[in-house]
This record gives sequence, structure tokens and C-alpha cells, in this order.
Amino acid sequence: MHDINRIRRDPEGFDAALARRGVQTPSADLLARDAARREAIAEAQALQTKRNEVSKKIGQAKGQGDEAAAAGYMAEVAGLKEALQAAEERERALSEALDAALSALPNEPLENVPDGADEDANVEIRKHGSPVERDVPEHFEIGEALAQMDFDVAAKLSGARFVVLRNGLARLERALGNFMLDLHVQEFGYCEIVPPVLVRDDAVFGTGQLPKFAEDLFRTEDGYWLTPTAEVTLTNLVREEILAQEKLPLRFAALTQCFRSEAGAAGRDTRGMIRQHQFSKVELVSIVAAEDGEAELERKTQCAETVLQKLDLPYRTMALCTGDMGFVARKTYDIEVWMAGQQRYREISSCSYCGDFQGRRMNARYRAEGEKATKFVHTLNGSGLAVGRTLVAVMENYVQADGSIAIPEALHPYMGGMTVISKDEDG
Repeated sequence: MHDINRIRRDPEGFDAALARRGVQTPSADLLARDAARREAIAEAQALQTKRNEVSKKIGQAKGQGDEAAAAGYMAEVAGLKEALQAAEERERALSEALDAALSALPNEPLENVPDGADEDANVEIRKHGSPVERDVPEHFEIGEALAQMDFDVAAKLSGARFVVLRNGLARLERALGNFMLDLHVQEFGYCEIVPPVLVRDDAVFGTGQLPKFAEDLFRTEDGYWLTPTAEVTLTNLVREEILAQEKLPLRFAALTQCFRSEAGAAGRDTRGMIRQHQFSKVELVSIVAAEDGEAELERKTQCAETVLQKLDLPYRTMALCTGDMGFVARKTYDIEVWMAGQQRYREISSCSYCGDFQGRRMNARYRAEGEKATKFVHTLNGSGLAVGRTLVAVMENYVQADGSIAIPEALHPYMGGMTVISKDEDG
């Protein structure tokens, strides 16, 4: 959500910032809506003042025994009441319309975000490891040959874009999630959270998925939304709160199931686990003061990269351009892991700094010690990592000549002594 006061102060700067995201001159419409709302507020205030003045005259007239004058004043008050109610209703309607217009616009990019229309303009920041450049099967071929990855059974149960994992691969996915969560909690100081995966409208609005991206979500018949990421729940932990600045930063981590309709993914990644309706992910959320946002983005990205380093998986980190960033982001780094079976890098984490965009939508604020004024919190989120895609990367980068999968050393403590995943005997 944007600050209308900022737009009033510098409409040209606001328009220039959003033009970098392909939105042309929104300030004129917003300021016109704001002027109409402020006019309605002034009208309501004037009517209330007039009503109060006339109400006093009723008592004065009655005190003087002038019942006719008192009756006239009472009739005038009744008319003012109706006019006031109409003005207040106009104010509410105009405020809601302004809020809706503000909430439909994407966040302003930081100045150091590269300009561009799409992913072709993203900029590589760094690269780690040497990609496996040899003929390797894709993960679904490996998993099906091991008889431990079943898309046909999943389709009978749920339809397309689901999978059933068995035995070693099921354990490997669980190991990956636990390894990631332990790393972020024990080494990087995140607070582990077990949140709900069903939320109300306000929570999804607060992080920016509603109203613009409703088609990307699943909704129950009784009005709950299935969370597309734990960003929704972790960020909303501070909803409608006023935090003490000295308690910041807050850092939360959660391993949850995530649910996405993949409404815009028709024909893309139709085979395998890259793009599923249900998947597990470790999410990292930070709540910080305004001056700490960009430094926290660098820290969070390093936390996510550390997972890949410990798994010895090649990756690169990309700064997203203005045309490829998400709706709520001011700046985003994508971490792309090397998928040996596809011979290409694929996104495995997206770490974003959102400024106070989500803080305003959630009415989440903080106050410095000794100060009366409050500020909206600044928020960050990132995957640390997407567990299913990490499983895919491990399978394709660690597959051996006989089709078995060597387990990365960092995961050995989580695998009960297992170091290789081999084909099921009954497969």
C-alpha cells in the first residue's frame, strides 16, 4: 500500500518510480480521488460543527420559553443530521475507492534495481560452484526408475501437478526441510514458528496477494485461503501491533506446506516437481526498522545461499529487474540452482525487501524509545529454500551411473545412516 502523503509531496517522483514498472502516471487519478475524499471530510466536519451550534440554540430557546424557535432549531438539527450522514457515507465510499486504487499499484523499486521489461534484463551478482555438464536424466526419470516418485497415483488422488514420494525420496525431502530449518534457527538466529495454513482475507491482503492475485490461490468453501507461502502467516504475526524498536529485528522461520493454483502456468513444467499445486518450503521473514531493510536483504540472501553451499549445489544469484520483480517488492534477489538434468539454472529462492508496503497494509508499526510518533515496519521475505526444488537439484546433481542417488554429506545425520538412495526392491 502506498502513502498518499508521499504522493502529494512528490507526484512526479512517484510517477517516475512506477513508470519503471510499466505503470504510467497514476498520481493524477490518485490525487483527484484524494481531493474528493478530503472535500467530503471537510463537508462532514462543517456539518458537524453547524449541528453542534444549532443544538446549543435549542436549549437556549427553551430556557427563554420560546418553544417555536426551539422547534425550528430541532427541525434544522434533524436536517443537518441527515446531511451529515450522507457526507460521512460519501467520505467512506471515497476513502474505500482511494484505498482500492492505492492497493492495486505495485511497490516502488529502489534506485539500485536494474531497469528492464522481463527476466532477460536481470543481472547476475555472483556464481558459486561448477555446474555438472554431462548427460543426466531429469528428476522425474530418476525418481520413476527408482520406483519412489509416482505422478500417476498422485493424479488418481488429486489430479495434475501433484506427486507421491516413497521410501528414500520421501525421507530425503523430510531431511532437507529439517536440515534447512535447523540451519536457519541454530546458525542464523531465526525464531521457529509453526503457523496455520488456512487464513482469512485480511492476512492475504496484508502481504499483497489480495485483491490482485486471487486467481493464484486456493480458497475453501467457507472462506479461508490456503497459504501460498508462510510469508503470509509469518509477516502477519505483527499485524495491527506497535513494536518497540529495540526489539527489532524480528526474524521468523517456518517449514510448511504451500498451495498455489499455478493459474498462469498452463503448459509450463507440466512434468515433474518443479511447479506443483502443493509443495513444502522453508520461509524466512524479517520485520525491521526502516534504516535496516537493505542490509537485512543482503543477510537473508546469504542465509539462503548457505543452504546450497552446505549441500554443494552450484547456483547463481540474480538481481531482478523492475519488470521481473514481484508486486510487493522494492528489491529482489533470485537464487537459481543448477539443474543438471535440464542443463540450466532454475529459481530456488526469491529474497525480497518490501519497505513499508506490507506494514501499511497490516497497520504494523514500531516506536523508538522515548518517542511518541510511530513508523510502519519494514518487511522482508525469502525462501530458505523451496524443499521440492532442492530435492530435484540433489537428485539431478547427485545421481550416479547406476541410477542411485548419493546423499549430500550435510544430510547424513538426517537420513538415519543412509548415504545412497537405491531402487526399491519391489519397484
